[in-house]
Amino acid sequence: MIELYDETCLECSKLITKKYSTSFSMGIRAFDKRFHYPIYAIYGFVRYADEIVDTFHQHDKAQLIANFRQETAVAIDQKISLNPVLHAFQLVVNKYQIDHQLIEAFLKSMEMDLDQTSYNQKLYEEYIYGSAEVIGLMCLKIFCETDEQLYQDLVPYARKLGAAFQKINFLRDIQADYEERGRTYFPDVDFKKFSSADKAAIEKDIQVDFEEGLKGIRLLPAACRQGVYIAYVYYYELFKKIKATPAATIAQKRIRVSDQQKLWLMAQALVKNKLGSI
Repeated sequence: MIELYDETCLECSKLITKKYSTSFSMGIRAFDKRFHYPIYAIYGFVRYADEIVDTFHQHDKAQLIANFRQETAVAIDQKISLNPVLHAFQLVVNKYQIDHQLIEAFLKSMEMDLDQTSYNQKLYEEYIYGSAEVIGLMCLKIFCETDEQLYQDLVPYARKLGAAFQKINFLRDIQADYEERGRTYFPDVDFKKFSSADKAAIEKDIQVDFEEGLKGIRLLPAACRQGVYIAYVYYYELFKKIKATPAATIAQKRIRVSDQQKLWLMAQALVKNKLGSI
């Protein structure tokens, strides 16, 4: 039965999400149940593509990502794949008519990670769009279901929120990206001379993205709003911790929010959403 195969593949994406991200898994549980599998499928797809470029160092990563790209296209076109992650993903892409250009932009950013080690402003914006903003847009397409006008209205806000999350990831991981992968994402920033002024400028940019992203969250359908708001609250708490940490420490230590604190933040977010005080 194809229904059993579909469900099994979607369950694989759910398992991947839970194994890789406690925060994301908790946020997904706050969505209406009909959104759970589709969002798991998006996460499974992007997580495994990211693993290719960040983890599989003993293999030909360029060939692996090229294979992944081709297999993704075939899965979407034929509406089936023996790769459970790609089968789950194609189910969602085809059901919600997700723009293939979003997928192309994402895979291009993953390919940039193979050999791009420093970024000017143009490449920085291109990378953030492909690695983060388009993921938000894929999720937004799911949340808006058949309401194309709502989707178009919320696109700018979803992009800002995705950008904020990615820039925080860059700040949080600035040491690992440089020392383990030789990458510096922020334009005109020398990791060896990472200063308070550099950090403050980046944080100012992130704050603007957050403010715009929150406007969009308030306009989301109720069935998904609280889940996205929980993700916002998690990242904003991490942002506050990073802002309170000196630049020199950020360059030496990964800042994180504890699981216990995440549970407390989730409870607060659920109450705020219920009271309509987001």
